[in-house]
Amino acid sequence: MTDLDLLFQSDTPLIDVRAPVEFNKGAFPAACNLPIINDCEREQVGTTYKEHGADAAFALGHELVSGELKAERIRSWVSFVDANPNVQLYCFRGGQRSKIACEWLKAEGVDIPRIEGGYKKLRNHLLAVFDRLPPLVIVGGKTGTGKTVFLEPLQNALDLEGIANHRGSAFGGRISPQPSQIDFENRVAIQFLKLHHQPHIVLEDEGRLIGRVHVPLPLQEAMKKSPIVLIEETVETRTENIYHEYIKEQWQEYRASQGEAANSVFSDYLLGAVDAIRKRLGGVAHSEIRTMMQDALATGDPEKHRAWISRLLTEYYDPMYNYQLSHKIERIRFRGTAAEATQWYSENQEISA
Repeated sequence: MTDLDLLFQSDTPLIDVRAPVEFNKGAFPAACNLPIINDCEREQVGTTYKEHGADAAFALGHELVSGELKAERIRSWVSFVDANPNVQLYCFRGGQRSKIACEWLKAEGVDIPRIEGGYKKLRNHLLAVFDRLPPLVIVGGKTGTGKTVFLEPLQNALDLEGIANHRGSAFGGRISPQPSQIDFENRVAIQFLKLHHQPHIVLEDEGRLIGRVHVPLPLQEAMKKSPIVLIEETVETRTENIYHEYIKEQWQEYRASQGEAANSVFSDYLLGAVDAIRKRLGGVAHSEIRTMMQDALATGDPEKHRAWISRLLTEYYDPMYNYQLSHKIERIRFRGTAAEATQWYSENQEISA
């Protein structure tokens, strides 16, 4: 284990003094953005650097952040340090911004570690995690078989869909937004670091995309070569699972967050999802399933929701999965119901060998 491994494994609090525009493109879960210069100030300093050089840019930065504004930013750092005594601080490359911030803090009697190499070094360290992945075990199965539920009690599971904030299908979007691609990669890499002591890591079978974020390419390649535990359930069981998660639970989320607008927003979500797969469904099937969905939404009848869900599973999701599975047969180590798979896995921890 390296010092950086330990930093991420322990969720060491971090002060990120980069500008918000930099932070929003990608950051770390334990980082708090307390910039030394804001976006507008950064733009001015950058322009001055291009036109007049480093010394002029340095002087402008000190001019822009002085007096009460400087004192205010130092107070925000001190307050964070008081609440998080083991904090460390960084900027983009571990250069002037983090150096100056630490100097200002030291003048106030606060001495904290500065990360040499900054964000860039931390980011590269996490990207390197994908080049030294541990053995993986993949949980596969058609839509609605309960793969995510299978993962929940496991201490050695990594929930890619949870980190991506997306259920991984056309209907998988959630009310809250997905993380940026960089944030997704950072969080996945950190979870691998936290699970380093496990003999293997269990992941749900995923394609290259989960919503709009990409599974890192080295992880995709490793997953394609890993053994599979295949969960198989009846269409009826899968329909019920989908109804419970995508309709019943999702509706409660919409009602809690959208209030009176929940009905309209939830309807738009479902209809938009089925419209997004119109081409692959085919015009006739799309029109019929959409009509069934509209009827279910209008009446609130659970059985009508189950009808369109069942049809969507058998006519859309299952043919796609059967084709994909035909290329993975040799990797299957066990196939059975969710309960049977759970029992088998508990007795076969050496599966990845």
